[in-house]
Amino acid sequence: MGCAPSIHVSQSGVIYCRDSDESNSPHQTTTISQGTATLHGLFIKTDAADSIPSVLAYQSRQQPPPSAGPRRKERRESCASARATAPRCCGVEAETQTSSASVKASTTEVQIGPMRLTQDPIQVLLIFAKEDNQSDGFWWACDRAGYRCNIARTPESALECFLDKHQEIIVIDHRNSRYFDAEDICRSIRAIKPSEHTVILAVVPRRSADQEETSVLPLLNAGFDRQFMENSSITACYNELVQIEHGEVRSQFKLRACDAVFTALDHCQEAIEITSEDHVIQYVNPAFERMMGYQKGELIGKELTELPKSDQHCADLLDTIDTFIKKGNEWQGISCARRKSGDSIQQHVKITPVTGQGGKIRHFVSIKRLHCANENNKQLDKNHCDEKYMEDNSQSEPHSLKCKNRRKDSTEVKSITSQSSDAPSLQTRRYSSMARIHSMTIEAPITKVINIINAAQENSPITVAEALDRVLEILQTTELYSPQLGTKDEDPHTSNLVGGLMTDGLRRLSGNEYVFSKNMNLSHSHLSVPNTISDVPPCIAQLLENEESWDFNIFELEAVTNKRPLVYLGLKIFARFAVSEFLNCSEATLRAWLQVIEANYHSSNSYHNSTHAADVLHATAFFLGKERVKGSLDHLDEVAALIAATVHDVDHPGRTNSFLCNAGSELAVLYNDTAVLESHHTALAFQLTTKDSKCNIFKNIDRNHYRTLRQAIIDMVLATEMTKHFEHVNKFVNSINKPMASEDTSSHSEGSNCECTANITNFPDNQTLIKRMMIKCADVANPCRPLELCIEWAGRISEEYFAQTDEEKRQGLPVVMPVFDRNTCSIPKSQISFIDYFITDMFDAWDAFAHLPVLMQHLANNYKHWKTLDELKCKSLRLPSENN
Repeated sequence: MGCAPSIHVSQSGVIYCRDSDESNSPHQTTTISQGTATLHGLFIKTDAADSIPSVLAYQSRQQPPPSAGPRRKERRESCASARATAPRCCGVEAETQTSSASVKASTTEVQIGPMRLTQDPIQVLLIFAKEDNQSDGFWWACDRAGYRCNIARTPESALECFLDKHQEIIVIDHRNSRYFDAEDICRSIRAIKPSEHTVILAVVPRRSADQEETSVLPLLNAGFDRQFMENSSITACYNELVQIEHGEVRSQFKLRACDAVFTALDHCQEAIEITSEDHVIQYVNPAFERMMGYQKGELIGKELTELPKSDQHCADLLDTIDTFIKKGNEWQGISCARRKSGDSIQQHVKITPVTGQGGKIRHFVSIKRLHCANENNKQLDKNHCDEKYMEDNSQSEPHSLKCKNRRKDSTEVKSITSQSSDAPSLQTRRYSSMARIHSMTIEAPITKVINIINAAQENSPITVAEALDRVLEILQTTELYSPQLGTKDEDPHTSNLVGGLMTDGLRRLSGNEYVFSKNMNLSHSHLSVPNTISDVPPCIAQLLENEESWDFNIFELEAVTNKRPLVYLGLKIFARFAVSEFLNCSEATLRAWLQVIEANYHSSNSYHNSTHAADVLHATAFFLGKERVKGSLDHLDEVAALIAATVHDVDHPGRTNSFLCNAGSELAVLYNDTAVLESHHTALAFQLTTKDSKCNIFKNIDRNHYRTLRQAIIDMVLATEMTKHFEHVNKFVNSINKPMASEDTSSHSEGSNCECTANITNFPDNQTLIKRMMIKCADVANPCRPLELCIEWAGRISEEYFAQTDEEKRQGLPVVMPVFDRNTCSIPKSQISFIDYFITDMFDAWDAFAHLPVLMQHLANNYKHWKTLDELKCKSLRLPSENN
């Protein structure tokens, strides 16, 4: 009817403000009459507070008066003024004026896990039998904090107000029992269900200095949450309320949000079980009750071990699952369970550990679905299991990254099982089989994996059992990550590469010993080395202007620097990545370090010299500039990668690990024939660095940074050892490429996958895989360089292998790479084998992550070059006509 907001006074002594006749206020009201009614009960601050006279509603923005006496007098005068001047509205209700100075309370956003909530302004109920300085203090504190405040004078009005408003904070006067019993009021409020999320504060009298501290237990037993020592200071009251808001109220608000989560769980069609870290059942949803035949009360509080087990359950599988999930890993696979009726059923189970306070596992969440291929399961849930489950699985099958494989054809499980005519059930069986294999192969040592697969075969269809037999054959081999080659005679170049680069070379002949001099050259080179990067000679500076390009010609830099390109390129790249600033060392120290490292590379080697080190450093810096790589690593990772690239082949003798092991070298004995050269490179690099303070680039960083940096450098250099090549590549594909491909697909509709990428690459283990892959690709990037550079590198590595074969024949050592005989070798064939076997898959995976179209185009062009030469029966680097 267009009336202004009105004030209603209930018969129990509560004042309400409402905006219309449709208010939720109690129906029994006494209308405020002009000059007759006495305002009593409740003063309010609500959404309609603007309509109440400013002093009456305590809405004034002015500072409160200095003493309580004038403030109460002013309020009484305002009340009388309001009664005297309030005009009639519609002939029934008193109209009030709107205060333009009222405090506007705002909402607050609260995050609980992935859930974002909006908290309305806090509501406070003050229960004081009479007005005094303490009640005024809390009133003005609410005003300052922007809370909506109500005051009740009687127990009845307090309960009536709480039932209507559900305040988050209640302050009860516990100083004097003459007017009401505060503890009885608290118990009455606590008897109401909405009070479980309300914080109740008791105002207790101030103690004298000689009075003993009283126990809070009676207050807690009555339902109070806190006590407040009498203090009428507005600031003290404000501090107390704000602490309650940011503590208990915020926590209670988050707990209220859990009601929505439990509602979702109760209506979920998948069976859900939540247990403690000790496997005590804490919650099951109705779907779980239906699946297992139990009532909730029969399960909650029991340990899982108390429930009957299925006869088909493998005890070893239970131990494996328990060990796996207690390490914080998620487990997924097929499990058998026994219903209350005694029937055994198969379930798809996914168990996720939930980490809580202190970083410890506090709960396990199990999501279970019936495995509908089982006849008992079909009868149990015939109405919805088949259709819904098949639909879910068909939609949730992950997208995997498809990498090219030129080496061999593989027999897939799906090709074996596709012979069945029962397509729907076969699809389900294939899904469950692959899910089990996928989850189990990463959850335990290989012996437990084999045991689990053996147990799974007992209840599997014949086609799946045959596929698992093939799986067991593969798993029982020793080289799980190395591709299986065909007959060695078919591809001697590939066979020789594998023998030379990926074996430990333990075919040692007695009496033969190879010792190369570990020339720890700590003196500075006689070359003219710049004092600073700005002192670089013009011809070198001009070449370095192009160092950020992938097509940078390292051989031109080698020529103008008299075979010492590492110092010059290192100074330029290290300055670009602020290495000196991170290490807190001077440029002179960095320059001296680069000189010492370069002096310990053998310039007599045709391939493994400082030019190769500079080339790997250049490639590493190029990769670090790519967006995804840059976003996955921090500054310490970048510095570690650049240092690792610089030292990764220091003091390389120009011979392979297999040669050193066969020759019984000092290093092979020292490092037990395992990663001999790579271990030597890292050990010598740190020895050279720390031996002289003038070149010790680590001397100014703290111990923790040094240890982290050192471990990262060692890990990356050891990753260049080829015996674990396929292990590193496969881990990168499975941990980085495939999850990112799946996330990319699912996030297309959202328009961005940056957050998904960050979630995958921010794991420390995945960052380690990225760094390993980066230096591995940088180390063997020659086939991805422009054709002329690729040809030069191919000639150099071939010459070094020719020299090793010559020496092996002279010393009577086993020839580990017979095809690298300088009189018979086909360099194109060796390059084709190297690219097919080592390069293609690795760079496919690295390109999928870092996006390197230029490199992949060079790789395709270079591969075509070698293929053309091979088809023409040419064994050299170029056609004879091109050499002329």
